[in-house]
Order: sequence, then structure tokens, then C-alpha cells
Amino acid sequence: MEARIAIAPFAEARTSHGRPGSADAELDRLRFGIEEAVSRGGGTNVPLADADGLVWLVPGEPGLLGATLDAHPRIGWVQFPWAGVERFASSGVFDRPVVFSCAKGSFAGQVAEHALMLTLACLRNLSRQARTPGWCPVDPRSLHGRRVTILGGGGIATELVRLLRPFECRIRVIRRHPEKAEGTGGTPKTPKPPETPETLPPSALPAVLPETDILVLALALTPETRHVVGAAELALLPPHAVVVNVARGAHIDTGALVEALGAGTISAAGLDVTDPEPLPDGHPLWADPRVLITSHCADSAEYVARMLCERVERNVGNLRAGRPLEGVIDPTAGY
Repeated sequence: MEARIAIAPFAEARTSHGRPGSADAELDRLRFGIEEAVSRGGGTNVPLADADGLVWLVPGEPGLLGATLDAHPRIGWVQFPWAGVERFASSGVFDRPVVFSCAKGSFAGQVAEHALMLTLACLRNLSRQARTPGWCPVDPRSLHGRRVTILGGGGIATELVRLLRPFECRIRVIRRHPEKAEGTGGTPKTPKPPETPETLPPSALPAVLPETDILVLALALTPETRHVVGAAELALLPPHAVVVNVARGAHIDTGALVEALGAGTISAAGLDVTDPEPLPDGHPLWADPRVLITSHCADSAEYVARMLCERVERNVGNLRAGRPLEGVIDPTAGY
């Protein structure tokens, strides 16, 4: 079938969002890359009025997307450039008879690398070492053989499991559908090597946390996963545990995290995301030498643009061939 694809923001939308003409060079480069990706996938770049597919590059604005789809009912597919689409899920825009796909899994490589970096940095006291203006002989801890629990079973978890294999960690993956784990194994019938993960449902989390040395959050943000790690969960972790978050800041109750660090309930935290984001000046997490915060920068702009264009190219080809699309959003789950 033919794939006629429009790309938002359109000229009038860009002006209304403070992006007149070609002032936003980065957005223009991304748009050009997507246009080329549509062509490579066998599709045609068309104006909105002629489109049956839409690549939505407008940050947020679920109301604008809903109005656009209502005004152009022939559009049957929308591609988002982000992995997280919680703002759109909560708006009700997914209730429309349209197939929505996002970038989930596309950026897993760099995000998993970042999670590994934060884990190693926390175990080796890198934040404290970097902040101390003098000799600071603090014993490091090794990642080898540690018990790692990953919340989330998507692309980041799968890639992180691969990166952890040389460390021979005991890995458990907590995911919504353990039976659908992709590359992360399942419930073992026979003993498995220590680097092979066991997949478990969310209900297993309280039982797993006391046996966790490193807890990594790499899951979608939904109403059910907001504050999935709060005071109760932090209290179940052993005092030497490290918490790493490369997903969304709201997965962790920030106040509970501050209290847990203050009480010595956990030993360290590596955060690429926070709640609120960014943290305000003077927030206690900024000054805590056991906390390493990066500025939601687990993946680079160049990498994101390249992976997005590859996803668009494949999905346009899939649309034309009648094959399943990559990264399809489950409207019920919200991701």
C-alpha cells in the first residue's frame, strides 16, 4: 500500500511555538533526516491534507495532536520520536482509531551504557572522589557477581543484560508480562548461569528487593509505575544497595530517596532523571556525595536522530508491506 507521510510541526505550528521559519536549525536537520527516511522506506512526503501517516515532532501538545487527527480522519498512523509518551496517554488521545508508535527500544544502546556507567560510578564512589579536593582513599566495590534487579523488560533492560554478562551478575528482570520477555529469559526449569536473567512479575518486587545489590529503573512511566520505588521499597533494600534511574524521575519518590540516604537505608544513587526535573537549586540531592546526577543526557542528540530516522524508515516500509510496525503503543498500558 502507499505510505503518504506528513511531518509536524508544520509551518503554522512552528510559528505558534516560537519557531518561526528555519530559526530552529536542529529541528530543521531532524525534519530533513526524517523526510529522507520516509523516501528510503518507499513512502512519499506530503502535506498534512494528503497524509495517511504522521510523524509528530511537536514536544508535548497532546491537545494539538488530537485536534489535528480529528481534522484529518484519513490519518491512520502516528509516529512519536520519544520512548516515553505518558503525557499523551493521560490526555486520551490514544482513544482514537489510529495506530500509534513510539521510539521505545530505539535508544536502548546508549541508555544501557549510561546505566552501567552510573552503577560503576556509585560502586566506586566516583561522585565523592570527584568532589573531594584532596586525597580520598575510599574502598571501591566490584560489580562482579552482584545481584542486579532491573525494573522494566524492554530494550534498555535487554541491552543492559548483555552489557552485564562479563560481570557474571545474578540478574532479575521485573516486567509487566514476564512470559513475553524479549532476550531476557524466563522462569528457569533448570539451573541457569549467573549472567542469565530470571524474569518475574511486579508482584515479586517486595520479595526480590532484600536480595538486591543494584536496583535499576528502566521502565515506562504510567499511573501504576509512578513512585514504584517509595519509602517501603527503599526500606526493603539492603543498606549497601545502589539505586540507578535512567527512566523517568517520577518512578522514585524523591522525598523518600532523600530520607533513605540520610538514614543510611541505601548506600548510593545514580540518577539521569529526577522529580522534579531539573531539581531546584539547593535541593539536598545536589550536595549529597553519595549521589551522582546527570542531566537527562543518557543518549546524544546525534544518536537519537539517527535511531529515529532508522525507525521511521523501517516503519514506513512495514506500513507499505502490511507488516507489523515497530514500537506500537498499547493504548491500555499507555506505552
